[in-house]
Amino acid sequence: MKHYSSLLLTALMLLLFTSCNDSKKTTYTDNTAVKESLPATNHPGKKLMETQCYVCHNPSTHEKGRIAPPMVAIKSHYMTDDITQQEFADAMWRFVEKPSGNKSKMRGAVNRFGVMPYQPFVEEEIRQIADYIYNYKIDEPDWFKQHVEEESQGKMQYRNEGKVVDKTTAKNNSPVDRGLEYAMSTKKELGKNLMGTIQKKGTKEAVLFCNKQAYPITDSMAIAQNATIKRVSDKPRNQQNQANQKELKIIDQFKKAIASKEDYQPITELVNGKNHFYYPITTNSMCLQCHGTTDKDINPTVLTAISKLYPEDKATGYDVNEVRGIWSITYE
Repeated sequence: MKHYSSLLLTALMLLLFTSCNDSKKTTYTDNTAVKESLPATNHPGKKLMETQCYVCHNPSTHEKGRIAPPMVAIKSHYMTDDITQQEFADAMWRFVEKPSGNKSKMRGAVNRFGVMPYQPFVEEEIRQIADYIYNYKIDEPDWFKQHVEEESQGKMQYRNEGKVVDKTTAKNNSPVDRGLEYAMSTKKELGKNLMGTIQKKGTKEAVLFCNKQAYPITDSMAIAQNATIKRVSDKPRNQQNQANQKELKIIDQFKKAIASKEDYQPITELVNGKNHFYYPITTNSMCLQCHGTTDKDINPTVLTAISKLYPEDKATGYDVNEVRGIWSITYE
């Protein structure tokens, strides 16, 4: 699909921001250097897959509204009876490192959606995702198995073997996990609606969609999850979304970590009995179509739309893998 790149961009550019308040009574926990030893039911690859892959490869997206195949389709194409875990991870990394049609084992998906755009993924994280997919039965759409049987006509075997995660014990209710869940579920809902707009009307219309609909959708997700959900920036597109002083310091912290290629984790803060959660939103090559250099990366028609809707826009001039803003979420 020719719009694949624009869709992925839009799913990752959901950055209409507001702010949250500071408090004098604070207990602060910086998780940046913390690496947790998680049980099998909280496999790090599972979390990485959900946060990094599900923007486009979510199993719950309707078949007709997809912009990329579900992750179980990738597993079914790459898994064979005699493939080792190392070989499986190597194959996934070879493609993700530098995607191309020649490397893909999914010709049908390439024909339908186009080649996955390059993004600066971390090899270790891709291998953790591959480890989880190889060893565990992963979530899949209800229609997938029948789709394989009917559409492939025996050319592809349905593969989703592995250990079954006990969902009654898999969910970690820590402040960090809850914050990530709120952030990613909101991102998914915004992305689903935004992608539909792009498919039907194009990227320029997505700018108008964000201007009118992103806040109502975010607010509805916040109400449903009993949380305050915001995305703030030091260079906001909408000036109401300017980060406050505390958030500016956290943005700067994430910027330094990412620029230095250091490991980073969400930051949580307990303020007057409420959790405050912060997590970076980073750019990839697709984001530059709306947030890159104005005379090189951004289409003139898109730039015109942005300038008209956001006359005080500061959200341009980015390169790949830079901090565009942060999630700022508050919950009990």
